[in-house]
Amino acid sequence: MRERLRDWWRGRRWSDDRGDTSIQMAIVFPFVLLATIAVIQASMWYYARQIALTAAREGAAAARAYQAGPADGAARAREILARTAGDSLGGYSVTAGSDGQRVRVRVSGTSLSMIPGVSGLQVSQTASGAVERWTTPGE
Repeated sequence: MRERLRDWWRGRRWSDDRGDTSIQMAIVFPFVLLATIAVIQASMWYYARQIALTAAREGAAAARAYQAGPADGAARAREILARTAGDSLGGYSVTAGSDGQRVRVRVSGTSLSMIPGVSGLQVSQTASGAVERWTTPGE
């Protein structure tokens, strides 16, 4: 009796579990796919942000130089973006300004999107620094 009950239970358990894995995968897989796309999208945003920051820093360094102006910094930032942005940072714009003491270069754009038809995330980075000038000792 005990063996028959054990055999019956063992046979029932195996027959009742058929298809459970398929159903579990159908429920879990969309969440795994969504998490994967989110990680890739975040990585693409971070990369676009780093491109914008590099261009802003290079532009600020060029604009800070002796007898250079904000236009020189903006031109340098655009040059860097033309070389490095590719599709990773789209629709970028560069603005540069100075108050006589400090120069500021701002690079804005949009990161690439993983989802067709949806625009990427906005990226904006700013770099600034003191303008270099000649001084005499004691000033």
